[in-house]
Amino acid sequence: MVRDKLKSRGTRSIVGLGRTFKIFDDNGDHRLDPNECLNAMNDLRLGLDKGECERVFKIFDYKGEGTIDYDEFLLGVRGEMNDFRKKIAMKAFKCMDKDGSGVIDMSDIKQAYNAKKCPDVISGKKTEDEVLYEFLETFDTHHQNSKDDIKDANVTPDEWVQYYNSVSASVDTDEYFEAMMNSAWNFDNSRVTKKGWGGAI
Repeated sequence: MVRDKLKSRGTRSIVGLGRTFKIFDDNGDHRLDPNECLNAMNDLRLGLDKGECERVFKIFDYKGEGTIDYDEFLLGVRGEMNDFRKKIAMKAFKCMDKDGSGVIDMSDIKQAYNAKKCPDVISGKKTEDEVLYEFLETFDTHHQNSKDDIKDANVTPDEWVQYYNSVSASVDTDEYFEAMMNSAWNFDNSRVTKKGWGGAI
């Protein structure tokens, strides 16, 4: 309902959604609290009662922090990736899953990246393993965790897709998403790559 209402107002582009978020963000802290969300639902004239607005808020607040940041807002409005984008994201997953186990773990990451050139490793602030674990934890952070979820330094296909749902929400067209992913993952082998520090996400 929220998505349809915003779409009917022509608010589907990144620029349009950014402006809408700023309008809803009354106190300018770059987050929507429950009262701001309630006011936004009223402004959209959705006809929702307070309880229904609270349920919408909880859906958008997938990180469970009690506020909605811009990334959560984008994902809430735009929803998950379509099948085309999901297929591209899973192609990238298979590139990273070196042993074909269906889970990306430290052994896969070590085959793909050499963290020796990471600035924090060079300066002595972190070890190579610490940097690589942080890479893996990126996907735990973006995963819509249940109460039973734990950070295990393993990336499942579901966690991978959840991460790319967030990335996808900020990309307007399928064509641009495809080009961005090809640039990151070199699907067409258009450039020579060598193992070294650099994120492909």
